[in-house]
Parts: sequence; structure tokens; C-alpha cells
Amino acid sequence: MTTPARPTDPPLAAAVRAALADVGDAERALAQQAYMKSALPYRGVTSPELKALLRPLLDDPALAPRDRGEWERTVRPLWDDPEVREERYAAVAVTVHRAARPWQDPDTLVLYRYLVETGAWWDLVDGVAPDRAGPILLSHRDAVDPVIRAWARDDDLWVRRAAIIAQLKHRDATDTALLSDVLRANLEDSLHGREFFVRKAVGWALRQYARTDPAWVRSWVAEHDAHLSGLSRREALKHL
Repeated sequence: MTTPARPTDPPLAAAVRAALADVGDAERALAQQAYMKSALPYRGVTSPELKALLRPLLDDPALAPRDRGEWERTVRPLWDDPEVREERYAAVAVTVHRAARPWQDPDTLVLYRYLVETGAWWDLVDGVAPDRAGPILLSHRDAVDPVIRAWARDDDLWVRRAAIIAQLKHRDATDTALLSDVLRANLEDSLHGREFFVRKAVGWALRQYARTDPAWVRSWVAEHDAHLSGLSRREALKHL
């Protein structure tokens, strides 16, 4: 299977497609697609192999996006018009290209929300929420706090999941008022509150913060116990 570059692809997107066309394992590709329940086929590249394949492309100054517009135009075709799912993984990698550091700001949340909503599965959402939206929240709290609160009440399940896990890596910089608010908005009696991926996210966010402040998590779980799913509770208290 080959993946020809599209005539409108920016240089980096074209290079990614070309590099992926030369690698892969057909048997692994079928197993990956089945495991991920993906409509898109896979090339059959492992995560370490994909990182190694992308590294020289992302490091090549000749392929670097020259401005914000070109950066987004590189991400979007790999995401919107992929031949294989690894192109979407590559698009997520391109979002943090070193040239894109100046563009990791609140305006970029429009793009990241788009990736969450259209990705609509855990392997993509869980790479965007804590690792892309999370750092922007940490650096621009006043501007982004209301965005995350709105995401936590969105009609879309995956946007809600993104809000719940946005602070997974904030540790002692976690805004507990925000964390509590997004969790309360997604308890069992909420829209999507009985969905596995929301219940799991609630528990995951609490379990992760318990590494920093176990007393806070114990207290929060006790206060909201009547509205927590068993799954969320077990995840929250797993290491306590």
C-alpha cells in the first residue's frame, strides 16, 4: 500500500506520507486496527518505530513550518485526509514541532478541540488533552480556565474527557478548584456520566492527583461518593 503525497501538502506533511509508505508490517497492521476498532487501516508501525521515523523529519530545518498558518496546514491534511492511522499520530507529533512553540497559546485550543472532537477515540484524545491543551492551560490560566470549564459541560463526550484529563501532568500546580468543577460536571447523573470513557477519566484524574495530594482526593471522593461510579471510585483510590 502506498500513500502518495497530495499536491497541496506542505513539505513536512508530504515527507511524513512518503516515509510511512516505505515501512510497516501487514500482520501487525491488522492486529492494531482490530485492537483500536479503527475504521482507518494501519501501516503496522510501532510507537517507537514511528517516533524514530518522525525524528529526522521534525528536526530537518528545511521542512520546518515557516509560520503559524503553514504549521496548521501541515497538521490538518495528515489529520483530515489520512490513508493510515499513523498519519494522525504524526499530525499530533507535528503539533509540538519546535517551530510551533510560539503558537502554543489559547488561540490554538480551537485546533486542539477540533482534534479531540473529530478524533473521538482514546488513543488520539489522550495524546492531545494532557500533552497539548494541558500546557496551554498551565501557562495561560486566566484565559483558558473558562474554556476548560465549558469543555467539561460540552455536548460531546470526548471534549468532556479532554477537560477532565487536561491537568493530568500538573502535579502540585493543579488548580483544585478547576479540577473539582470539571469532575462534578461529569458525575454519574451528568450527560455522558455513565459512559465508560467519562467514568474512567474521572477516576484517572483523581488517581493521578492522589500522587500529589492523597488527602484531597480521599476527601473529594468521600464528599461525592453517592454520585461516583464504582469504576471512578476504584480508579481514584487505587493506590491509596
